Amino acid sequence: MGGMIPLSDASRQTAAPAIATGTIIVLNFVVFLLELAGGDTFVMRWAVIPADITGGHHWITILTAMFMHAGWLHIIGNMIFLRAFGPEIEESMGSIRFLCFYLLCGIVAFVAQLLMMPTSKVPNLGASGAIAGVMGAFLITYPHDRIKTLVFFGWLYRTTFIPAALLIGLWFVVQLFSQVGAVASADSGGGVAYAAHVGGFLFGAVMARVFEHPRTASAWDD
Repeated sequence: MGGMIPLSDASRQTAAPAIATGTIIVLNFVVFLLELAGGDTFVMRWAVIPADITGGHHWITILTAMFMHAGWLHIIGNMIFLRAFGPEIEESMGSIRFLCFYLLCGIVAFVAQLLMMPTSKVPNLGASGAIAGVMGAFLITYPHDRIKTLVFFGWLYRTTFIPAALLIGLWFVVQLFSQVGAVASADSGGGVAYAAHVGGFLFGAVMARVFEHPRTASAWDD
């Protein structure tokens, strides 16, 4: 089984620490530890349960669920992706704009998933939709940047550099076709919220320029 893990943007370095990105990562781990301590009761209280949302209950979970994860591999994988793409987008937007953008991407992602399975009683959780939005913004903002990427097949692996447009584009195509397959087979995607990934990504791509800091926008015009 092969795959690709983005590690960092090899084409640029941010001028200042990515405070918002770092804060989001820390919050995700703090909430995950609370989740481990609280068990199923914590999950059922703070994760998105579509049937509850469509019934008009527990709307706050659309926000809280994006800081929860299904296991160590889930959270570590998500935070690696956020660390790879978040700092550059945070710098292009500014920390406050980026934080608002990230939260909106997560909300839109969960709404997209709710539209696909409005009566489900299965808990939905994870930062993947919000991070997909960050990746969509990266595709629009820095499509030609080279991403340092760990490529592996089975136990074999190597580090290489892949254009952002190719790496993120391939990732999105996989999510899109996986969602189409899930709809065609009338299941929920095997536990993976592909609709949330697609929804968050498209929102992030469309809104990337809107959330750019004025200084970044003026740089594109120079």
